[in-house]
Amino acid sequence: MTQGSDSQSADEKLRLIALDDEDLAVISAHLQDSILRVGDMVYLPGEQRFVMALNRFDWLAAACGGAPQRAQAGLHFEKVRKVSLQGFRQDRPDDILNLLHIEFIPGDSPSGEVALLFSGGCALRLEVECLEARMADIGPRWRARHAPGHKTGETGEA
Repeated sequence: MTQGSDSQSADEKLRLIALDDEDLAVISAHLQDSILRVGDMVYLPGEQRFVMALNRFDWLAAACGGAPQRAQAGLHFEKVRKVSLQGFRQDRPDDILNLLHIEFIPGDSPSGEVALLFSGGCALRLEVECLEARMADIGPRWRARHAPGHKTGETGEA
């Protein structure tokens, strides 16, 4: 996995690559509580690629005592064979999703399934030939009103 740097200033862009489940766990941690519109996701079957744009909460800056902020980021997966949706509809592009977790579920090596879990019981499942994901900050940063919170034993924003 690669990344821009361990300590990130507001002008630096975070870039990560995941080729195994440990790498994907790092991306998942950086993207926890990202918000996105349903219309900001697209599956490109001819390219075997799934792409999404998100507004990620910068947990690293918050942990270092900085003001809560969000950054526009992109995430894409390669070698995607199939996409399944649960709990939301593509024909409602302005609906908002809150990303909670991303995980890789191994199948016949090196294939498997990438599960993106959202609040409200929504999920996205990508059947992949192998795990290959890239995440990068692609746009501006802005101050968030507050840090996302979670009630004990529940998922989603408090």
